[in-house]
Amino acid sequence: MKINKIIVAAALLGCTSMPALADYPERPIELTIPAGAGGGTDTSARKLALLLEEKLGTSIAVLNVGGGGGSVGASQFMQAKPDGYALFATWNSPLTTVPQVQNVAYTLDSFTPIASTSETAYTLCVHPEFPAETGEEFLAELAANPDKYTYGNDGIGGTMQLAAERIFQARDIKAVAIPFGGAGETLQNFLGKHVDIYGGSISPVLPYVESKEAKCLVVTSAADVPALPQAAGLESLGLGDKETLLWRAILGPKGLDQAIVDKLAAVIDEAVNDPSYVEFLASKGEVPNVVKGEALGERLKAEFDALAVVSKNLGLAK
Repeated sequence: MKINKIIVAAALLGCTSMPALADYPERPIELTIPAGAGGGTDTSARKLALLLEEKLGTSIAVLNVGGGGGSVGASQFMQAKPDGYALFATWNSPLTTVPQVQNVAYTLDSFTPIASTSETAYTLCVHPEFPAETGEEFLAELAANPDKYTYGNDGIGGTMQLAAERIFQARDIKAVAIPFGGAGETLQNFLGKHVDIYGGSISPVLPYVESKEAKCLVVTSAADVPALPQAAGLESLGLGDKETLLWRAILGPKGLDQAIVDKLAAVIDEAVNDPSYVEFLASKGEVPNVVKGEALGERLKAEFDALAVVSKNLGLAK
């Protein structure tokens, strides 16, 4: 008799849980972005949120929490309830780079990976008179002249610096890193010839490549980038395993139910590959890239471990 009651109770529990997932979401979702309004991650996440609202049938409220290279927003978000109504739209740096050089309250295990959304390479560009026309010639020039050249980047221990140093360390190159507040500030100092090399995202420098005020010779992706035909992808330089990209993702709090993760990942996949979003990404020099669930967790771990080695070699590890 007791066994029958247990079976009935279990069946009822299963019946009550299934409609909960079928009805999810039943109320608005809050999307935390660990950066100020108007930046690349913010604009990408807001555009994606509009598509997700249509596909999920609910509203999405955006909350910007900037500071600490994204660590302030990440630390705040990790306290959220794992009920599917709190999501985190971030770029990779707060998770894989910032913890290398700052003491933060979170680890990769503080979050539930749902899906990545887009990615783009960084690039290294020089002035027209620089004595190199190819990626191989560029690296050879730097290797032959230790500490002669300066390269702008997005801050000490930032993803751009670590991306460049993964390449430089592999070729025994020593260049002088000059930190700035972001790609825009780096670009202005490069154009003003205060630094020899621009290190940053692709979209800000594209107009100056077209006007012949800059030539980009290396991208930090394994593959070549069509928008920069003169730039060598790392695979062609024998450095394909040193790839470092700027990429974005949606995560949940630790403990988020797998059924909700799977539903959100599927909807995000649809939204990212919506023609309007693909076109939007292309205008920013980005491409769709959806990696889901456990595979996304593995990507985060692999990048974290690789950048930990680079940080330690630079003496930046905390």
